[in-house]
Amino acid sequence: MDDAKIVTGIVTTAASTAGAGSITVATLTSSAPGLLGVIGLTTTTTVALPVAGIVASAGLVTYGVVKVLKWFND
Repeated sequence: MDDAKIVTGIVTTAASTAGAGSITVATLTSSAPGLLGVIGLTTTTTVALPVAGIVASAGLVTYGVVKVLKWFND
């Protein structure tokens, strides 16, 4: 199969999962800014990655690994 068609398929699959939401990677808690922090209140920040980015990255990395392995075996 042509390399361009494979990469296009990976990107298309990633684009189709764009509406799938995101995956929470980390939840960070820190003191609130200003007066609220002084009295002991905290705030929470969530770090999330979009599913489409994860799918595209995984697909392209896997494709790259396969191409390198084939190059070494030739």
